Amino acid sequence: MYEKKDAYYKKSKEEGYRARSAYKLKQINNKFRVMKKGSVVVDIGASPGGWSQVASGLVGQDGKVIAIDKEKMAPLKNSNFTFIQGDITDNSTIEKIIETVGKVDVLISDIAPKTTGIVDLDRSRSAILSMMALDLGKKILKPRGNFLTKVFQSDESEELFAEMKKCFSYTKRFRPPSTRKRSSEIYFIGKNYFEENI
Repeated sequence: MYEKKDAYYKKSKEEGYRARSAYKLKQINNKFRVMKKGSVVVDIGASPGGWSQVASGLVGQDGKVIAIDKEKMAPLKNSNFTFIQGDITDNSTIEKIIETVGKVDVLISDIAPKTTGIVDLDRSRSAILSMMALDLGKKILKPRGNFLTKVFQSDESEELFAEMKKCFSYTKRFRPPSTRKRSSEIYFIGKNYFEENI
């Protein structure tokens, strides 16, 4: 069993982040520039809000962050932040996103299934969730928009990556330094959404 209170966990508490995963997003964005000042970002599977905190700071007051989760999440105090409680597979949730901001520049997803301990099942569920995130991206991303999702490595995750290659001019797999060594998670980045997909 991994040690929950590792260096990044302790750092997140010291710096006021809601989750250690905040550092993964920081490291990804430092390398790939998925979002920038003024970006409109949708963060799905957002609770407890670590990624939303980072995104809100990165996009600044000229940008917007819309966090989506089925569970309630304590709102951020930032004026550029909006929370929508809902399921991304429901049309009503998609309509709320579009009503709030229209099409978006970036979709980020740190969504993960509730793990069962059955490795193959957990990896399959992770790939399904990330494919759902990509499907949402196809509905709400602007031309040249960017996509980021977490997934557990598996045959199904490679199918997802192949699908991403059809949608974005740049795709990359990345494992941030803050990822726990024993974890099978990896992040898929897609940049420059093809306009013909819209």
